[in-house]
Amino acid sequence: MAEHYQIAVIGTGPGGYIAALKAAQMGAKTAVVEKHYLGGTCLNYGCIPSKALLASAELIHRINGAKSLGVAVDGNVTFDWDAIQKRKDKVLTKLRGGIKGLFGARNVTLYTGTAMLDGAGKVNVTNDKGETDSFTADKIILATGSVPARIPGWPEDPERVCTSDESLHWKTLPKRLLIVGGGVIGCEFACMMHEYGVEVTIVELMDSLLPEMEPKLGQALAGVFTKRGMKIHTGVKVENIETKNGGVEATISGGQTIQADKVLVATGRRPNTKDIGLESIGLETDRGFIRVNDKMETAVKNYYCIGDANGRCLLAHAASAQGEVAVKNALGHDEAQTLPVPNAVYTFPEIASVGITVKQANQQNIPIRVGEFPTGFLGKAMAVGEEFGFVRVIRHQDNDSLLGVHVIGHNATEIIESATAMLSLKASAKDLAEMIFAHPTLSEAVKEAAEDCFQQALHLPPRKITRIAADTETIK
Repeated sequence: MAEHYQIAVIGTGPGGYIAALKAAQMGAKTAVVEKHYLGGTCLNYGCIPSKALLASAELIHRINGAKSLGVAVDGNVTFDWDAIQKRKDKVLTKLRGGIKGLFGARNVTLYTGTAMLDGAGKVNVTNDKGETDSFTADKIILATGSVPARIPGWPEDPERVCTSDESLHWKTLPKRLLIVGGGVIGCEFACMMHEYGVEVTIVELMDSLLPEMEPKLGQALAGVFTKRGMKIHTGVKVENIETKNGGVEATISGGQTIQADKVLVATGRRPNTKDIGLESIGLETDRGFIRVNDKMETAVKNYYCIGDANGRCLLAHAASAQGEVAVKNALGHDEAQTLPVPNAVYTFPEIASVGITVKQANQQNIPIRVGEFPTGFLGKAMAVGEEFGFVRVIRHQDNDSLLGVHVIGHNATEIIESATAMLSLKASAKDLAEMIFAHPTLSEAVKEAAEDCFQQALHLPPRKITRIAADTETIK
């Protein structure tokens, strides 16, 4: 007779494994299914391996800039790519083991193999030997994640036309790399590979890098990359790609050709929901995504979907938060996921944001005021030699509610959490401006930018106001 569980989770990415642990913590008999490595894309092909490789690249970058801090480094700074890859793999192995240990500690049953839904409440799991095991569950949480999107018609050669899945585990580095897509993945790879001596070219269809974020962030990052010697093409389309002469040739808008040894296709991700048996329970998708409400409930009773597969927010920490919400609702609670989700880009300088952008505010016809403060004005920034960057704070013009905070600069991904907390508490921009930040810190720029929303930043010169009519004024 098939084993029965209160909750079953399909997938062990940052959404799935958190959901399984939360269910077990709340006393539910829980099963989880994983067809590959524990930890899903984030741990094995995304967040963690990329940060391990970026850590070595950033260290190279800082050592090469040590002279500006009065530190002399004798001889050439070199690196061992094989050793860097081995260190990365060691980190992944340790984290996979940690998840497995947590499953064991909370009595979560792990099934290894490919899951297939088979009617209401039933799941079949087929392992790599072709053996199938089955179980049933009262509630099922789908956490199948996403996979990199490939461009139809382009060469299907994972050695030369690659996605992040392959690129994070390259055995050797290319001399010339073309990155198609200037979003988060493309920018992180560009930043990393440049420090490893790779000649990097980015082609982005939209008008700026990081097109989904506050435009000034992508513009600032493009300036940094260009200064370092990378080639940036924005507002440009890759018309065609061919593999030839052991490498790749790309033709972009205007007929220009780019020669490269490898291409990284970083144009987004698509939901991994195909061939998991959705038709057996009558659950339809929207362009592959399984749509849910704020409780993570799908259109079919007793089925939930979290993480990339539901398309609400393709970020690891969003998936984890959704996992907890889904479990609580599956066990009879009433909870919705409506909190703001911060976004982080691990280039150097780092970039982070939470809340809406100026463009989004304009699209929603929200009257706003924007404050901005340069990180370089801070004592801590000067002291540690990290002066590049700024913070933008967006508030509602009429009621002073805090709407968005956008940061570029050293440690931006850590700094953003003060703003995330305030947005989660529905605080006003005035609340943020009146907070006491430790001195000297880089996070003081958040307070200053919030003050600047009200033209009250003490570390900025007074703004000049030119009156052009009795009821109108322009701030210069």
